[in-house]
Amino acid sequence: MNSNQTYSIEVNNLTKVFGKFTAVNQISFNVRQGEIFGFLGANGAGKSTTIRMLIAILEPTAGDALVGGYSIRREPDLVKKNIGYMSQKFSLYNDLTVAENIRFFASIYGLDGKRYEERKKWVLKVANLENMEQVITGSLPGGIKQRLALGTAVIHEPKIVFLDEPTSGVDPISRRNFWDLINSLSEGGTTVLVTTHYLDEAEFCNDIILINAGKLVAQGNSKALKTNYIKNPILEIESERTVDSLEILEKETWVGETSIFGNYIHVILNDRSITEQQIVQLLQDKNGIAVRRVEKIIPTLEDVFIHLIEKDSKKNVS
Repeated sequence: MNSNQTYSIEVNNLTKVFGKFTAVNQISFNVRQGEIFGFLGANGAGKSTTIRMLIAILEPTAGDALVGGYSIRREPDLVKKNIGYMSQKFSLYNDLTVAENIRFFASIYGLDGKRYEERKKWVLKVANLENMEQVITGSLPGGIKQRLALGTAVIHEPKIVFLDEPTSGVDPISRRNFWDLINSLSEGGTTVLVTTHYLDEAEFCNDIILINAGKLVAQGNSKALKTNYIKNPILEIESERTVDSLEILEKETWVGETSIFGNYIHVILNDRSITEQQIVQLLQDKNGIAVRRVEKIIPTLEDVFIHLIEKDSKKNVS
């Protein structure tokens, strides 16, 4: 065992190639002990492939990582023994009772006797399933199932847990409750690496990396990402005809990037001298589109995500 005590996970030039396709391309990053680390990227970006390498069920083509101080290449069994993992797809057995699922996962990690009873009680509590041990798991609501799945994934109290899209398909209230549980794990010293496509969830993370086409394209906390990666002003525009307004704006040379957020348009300006009034003149006075509001805004994580993905895609094409 050879680890930096500051970090729970140390990734060094990790690469995975399938035939002629490079799914993960020389990515490197570190995850501090006890932090919630967000791993963002579009579908197919390489998130799940990276996770499967870090939990030592998929062998890297090149590079290595230390997880809890153990090499995923040289010590995969020790990695598996010292982590918790909750897969993107539901990881419980729907035809078993709640108690049977808890017992099954406890047995995998060798829990028995007093410790098993203590951890079983904890899982039932965090999943809001006290006095419901004999309920068939498949009959539970999605949010409760997810909490039960997380409880069973950490029943052996690992210091590191990997969560792959844990709240996919769960309603907003259940998602929030699930994140309260993640926060409590982090506060107790557990390191949590979580992949998500919900950008509002990334706000809960201490640190975030963004991966695109297998490459790491950005890293930092939410504030740093918003501050460091978009330097030009962003305007939010609310107009009568959103799509028509977008088409008009995209023809202007002073417009860098555009995107639609519900009924609003976000515009990254190439020219800092452009004013809100000039936007109104363009859309309303010249083109007869009523403008309700033009306002300079702080970029959202979604703005940053779209900006970086488009920038990286253009670079790949060129």
